[in-house]
Amino acid sequence: MHDQSNLLNAVQHYFDALYFCDTNMLNTVFHESSSLFDADNGTLFVESIQSFSNDVGGRTSPASNNQVRDEHVLMIDWLSPISATVKVRLRAHQNVFVDHLGFVKTDSGWKIVSKIWHLERVIDAADV
Repeated sequence: MHDQSNLLNAVQHYFDALYFCDTNMLNTVFHESSSLFDADNGTLFVESIQSFSNDVGGRTSPASNNQVRDEHVLMIDWLSPISATVKVRLRAHQNVFVDHLGFVKTDSGWKIVSKIWHLERVIDAADV
């Protein structure tokens, strides 16, 4: 049996952490050994959760600009009752990202153990 409700709560925690640029919240949803990956510029970029958390903590939060929240779960692929990949789309300022989040259920709940992201598009300020 899949624990979809608690997995979706963890995804919402991820969305909230990025919307508010809350590093405490971010660090509770990511496993401390997780890594993040991107290849948008044609080369592989690898980042630790510590580095990503520092980056998020230095940003202006979308919440502080009253940005309308635009975040969606696109897919859940269950690997087992305690592991899943969740594909999400979210907007942060003018950037729209698609993320693949690897989740594992631990003793302290669902944790992101890996993230692959892609900058899908940049919204033109005239379109807002």
